[in-house]
Amino acid sequence: MPMPRAENVRAVLEADGHTVVHGLSGQRHAIELLQDIGRFVPQYTGTVEHEVVHRPGNDGRAYSQSRNTIRAHTEAPGWDPSPRHLALYCHRQARCGGGHTDLLDGRLLEKLLGPAEHALLTGPRLAFPGPGDGTVTVPMLYEEATGRPVLRFSYNLLTAADYDAALDAAPDPELLPLGLAGAALARRVGELFDQYRTRILVPDGCLLIWDNQRMLHARSAYEDAERHLTRYWIAA
Repeated sequence: MPMPRAENVRAVLEADGHTVVHGLSGQRHAIELLQDIGRFVPQYTGTVEHEVVHRPGNDGRAYSQSRNTIRAHTEAPGWDPSPRHLALYCHRQARCGGGHTDLLDGRLLEKLLGPAEHALLTGPRLAFPGPGDGTVTVPMLYEEATGRPVLRFSYNLLTAADYDAALDAAPDPELLPLGLAGAALARRVGELFDQYRTRILVPDGCLLIWDNQRMLHARSAYEDAERHLTRYWIAA
């Protein structure tokens, strides 16, 4: 199998929004490839690597270190800018048949939404919580000065006012960022996501990369506690 080249990966990302990179010689090779694509961005804890593994104590939340389903979102929508690309290097994939990384292209989502739903996605400015007490207040879908679309979305934020929501969360509708209309939009996006998503089980030793400002992503529930991936955020 030919060795992956950064220019080829960038071309596929531009065309399709995501790619699975095979033929790596290990995690170090994956890191070198990602450094050729962009600059690593510190994540929620200030480190550039986040281990996506099951950690006890998270079983009641929709969180990366639980084994629960995580609904459609873009990563770090309250960061300015949000990460351009996300990557998952797979050390060991779940052997139980779950743990998929699911993707949906925002360009397709726009075509699937009705006029009123699209207006809600592109009109009201939503305050996305960011690091510290910061927020980014923008529509969920907007264009940069260059004309490039940027998607920021969180099913959990719209329905539970929390990125890593408790599974039994039932907040006061007045606390939701866009009220009941935003929650209804999230549920509609969730329905379309489940219908049109691309489902990926990243093979061991491979790297999944996607455009975080274009693609929604989610994760299916799994049982295999040995599942282990490492997540990276990459700036443009």
